[in-house]
Amino acid sequence: MKRDLTIGNINGNLLYMAIPAILGSLTETVYSLVDMFWIGKISAEAVASITIFNSVYFLVWVLSSIIGISSVSLISQSYGAGNRQETAEAIEQTIVFKFIMAVGTMAVMSFALEPLLRFLTDDPQVLQYAMNYGRLRIFFLPVFFTASTFITALRCIGDSRKPMILTIMVALLNMVLDPILMFDTIPFLGLPGFGMGVAGAALATCLSSLVVFLFGFIILWRGWSNIQIRVRGLFHFNKEIDKKLILIGLPVGIEMTAREIAGIVIMKFLASYGTVIVAAFGISFRLTDFNFKVMMGLYDGGGAIVGQNLGAEKVRRAEETAYAAARLGFLILGLLAIFVAIFSSQIMGVFVNDAAVIASGSIVLRILMIGSVIFCVALSLGCAFNGAGYNFPFVISSLVGRWLVQIPFLFVVVHVLKLPYQMVAVSYLVAEVIESFILYYYFRKGAWKTHRVQAAS
Repeated sequence: MKRDLTIGNINGNLLYMAIPAILGSLTETVYSLVDMFWIGKISAEAVASITIFNSVYFLVWVLSSIIGISSVSLISQSYGAGNRQETAEAIEQTIVFKFIMAVGTMAVMSFALEPLLRFLTDDPQVLQYAMNYGRLRIFFLPVFFTASTFITALRCIGDSRKPMILTIMVALLNMVLDPILMFDTIPFLGLPGFGMGVAGAALATCLSSLVVFLFGFIILWRGWSNIQIRVRGLFHFNKEIDKKLILIGLPVGIEMTAREIAGIVIMKFLASYGTVIVAAFGISFRLTDFNFKVMMGLYDGGGAIVGQNLGAEKVRRAEETAYAAARLGFLILGLLAIFVAIFSSQIMGVFVNDAAVIASGSIVLRILMIGSVIFCVALSLGCAFNGAGYNFPFVISSLVGRWLVQIPFLFVVVHVLKLPYQMVAVSYLVAEVIESFILYYYFRKGAWKTHRVQAAS
């Protein structure tokens, strides 16, 4: 079912779009936690290796996000304006660009991965695990980049159900494949496995994403969701659309690049506290990812609604959608934060048996949870920027929060004052509060309300 998001009850539309996205994203997060559960059965070094690799991988993912974020406003505004052909062309060009960028990135990272990982760790076991995991993930970049396009495109045309099904399917397949590929003997079943270790976890993720890629392509190619793409559309460039795909998302690309480079610098500060602390933060990051998955459901669902309404020149409905997303995010994430604050030690103990990691991680988790709730609520409000294609506020918030606040703060507390690891967690809290205030300021300023980016001029 495809819904016209420019009419009807705003809260109803938001729930219609956001709940399937949240459920799908939370299923992904459950998989991520199950993945960390199995990796934790190997060792703290294995957990630390995935944490370090993710710092590098998130930087790579910026390239996909530049085009992906541009496509949200292009597809949703074209669809909201009733231009079906232009909507299909925007989807086709997004697929082309994502694939080309992925192939180029894969080639570069084949040489750059090991030097980047060596910059972040001098533990040979952690480095070896990270390389075993990372090589496979980098090889499958074209699949990862393109598969995400199908999910985004379906949501932008008001189809919330199929992306949810695809996301849940890939997460469940991941959970099944993980223990089969990772261990010599499959836990609880006693059957022989493939014994690939952390590389098995990477392969499970790659194969599952390949399934999304195939099913997503078939759905759009066959026109099973109201928009039908053409294979021949994947073999030519539309200069007008391609220019917008680059320029609309470029501010977010700058923002994410600055954020992820900052993340690598921050990880270097964190690594000075040792493998136990890196592992504690790694598990905590995975747990706070619950917040970001809820937020992304609201951000993506709200962005599609905002885009369609701006395309239909219904600005007031677009603004009310953003406020509704922020209110819903605050309610859900606030309750989750209270639960985590009470049971943080028990939650950490599920993922690792190392007492030192549990003790450190329970403290880190409480602090990170507070900051992520504040930032996620502000980012839910920022779905207005996403739908409008007005992404400049994200650049300012990230540069100020990470580079002007968090990194100088860390330099002082780590190298000058030599304070304990808890202050690294506090640095995230401080940065996220600053970023949230900046996003709210730009939302209230309202320049996004007049921004239009349909595929046709």
